[in-house]
Amino acid sequence: MKISPQFTPKLDPGFVPAALWNRAYAKAVARTPDSRDVTLAIRRPDATCWHHHTKLLPHKPEFTIDNWRYTERLAKFLLWALGGNELYVAGAPELAEQLSAYYATSDLGCFDHNFLGDTVFGKTFEVIACSREALPKESKIAKELGRNLDGYRIGFDLGGSDRKCAALINGEVVHSEEIKWAPYFEKEPYYHVAGIRDTLERAAKHLPRVDAIGGSAAGIYIDNEVRVASLFRGIEKDDFEKSVRPIFKELAKEWNVPMDIANDGDVTALAGAISLNENGVLGISMGTSLAAGYIDEHGHITGAINELAFAPVDYREDAPADEWSGDRGCGVQYFSQQAVGRLIPNSGIEVPADLALPEKLEIVQEKMIRGDERAAAIYETIGTYFGYSIAHYAEHYTFKHLLVLGRVSSGAGGEIINEQAKQVLKSEFPELAEKIKLQTPDEKMKRHGQAVAAASLPPIPVRQKVY
Repeated sequence: MKISPQFTPKLDPGFVPAALWNRAYAKAVARTPDSRDVTLAIRRPDATCWHHHTKLLPHKPEFTIDNWRYTERLAKFLLWALGGNELYVAGAPELAEQLSAYYATSDLGCFDHNFLGDTVFGKTFEVIACSREALPKESKIAKELGRNLDGYRIGFDLGGSDRKCAALINGEVVHSEEIKWAPYFEKEPYYHVAGIRDTLERAAKHLPRVDAIGGSAAGIYIDNEVRVASLFRGIEKDDFEKSVRPIFKELAKEWNVPMDIANDGDVTALAGAISLNENGVLGISMGTSLAAGYIDEHGHITGAINELAFAPVDYREDAPADEWSGDRGCGVQYFSQQAVGRLIPNSGIEVPADLALPEKLEIVQEKMIRGDERAAAIYETIGTYFGYSIAHYAEHYTFKHLLVLGRVSSGAGGEIINEQAKQVLKSEFPELAEKIKLQTPDEKMKRHGQAVAAASLPPIPVRQKVY
């Protein structure tokens, strides 16, 4: 597909925006006779299923490359945005066959195959060709979690360097604190369990009773079970399955109150929605990695995994590779400290090669404060990526507010990112520029927003309420 972007990232001119490539493909489909309707469906073992309807060019030799590029990148985005272990393809049997072979045998496909299959959902990953009539029924989750502020509640957030907790009475924070810990490389599950128990007990001391507990942490949590989380990376598989996976269900039994756990990205988006008193919020955090969360137009956490770090935004063949999955053009290399580190050599800024990414970011931020144009070019480049990627995200999420946070987006550099993204939207996607507002957290949300949002996750059953 030939595209002509109006904006070229200053330090990365080869960038091929997914949004423009997809629009060019759609135009080719519209003008080509015999183009076909195709549905991709993502399904989980619990029968949760999302459908995505699209159109493909005819199954002819001259369209083989473009059909594969479009379908494979679309499937990749859907799998990591939604999360499932079965990918159904209705209307393109030849592409279903290609995808099945790709996920089963290629190095890049095997990462997704193993991660989304055995690791997250505990089932073999499969690609299934079928007719449109044979597609599994669409059945979405929309958890009515959050905005429950009645009663005596505890909210907590588990980070890599500290545990945050808060005690709330009818939505008012009566206590909050941060407790340092170092969970990443602890091999004994007891360390994590004891730390979380300590957090809850500290908060409970400030309440006459506890009616509900809500928490957030980085990772994938399904049905209040830990499926994948960096907090527990040091724990062996057997210990993980025995002691970590059910940790929050066990704690809920100990406290005998409703407890819900959600990905920290979703809870951040929920905090933004509460702060704005709005729905339809997509949260993007540019930190160590790219984290994302989503509150739909009805105010619900959808149950999707929203792992946009692995979702492609750049369609060039030689795009930067993710160091974990090995795939190219995925969001983590564009909206995180990894993006800053990757762009530093192109900017002309010299930093010691052995510096860690956080320290490299600090150098860039210091130079930005001093007005260094080389630092500004890094942020402008990320802003160009971001503007085009917002349009790409808008193809899959319905949102009015985009909450932008994380260390990369802080300070004067973050202002450049947002302003450049707005310029891209205004020129390339004016219909989106009118609908989507870029937001940054206010001071109240920074101080208490995450804890309040986490505490508000579980509803209190009517039978439990005391009037």
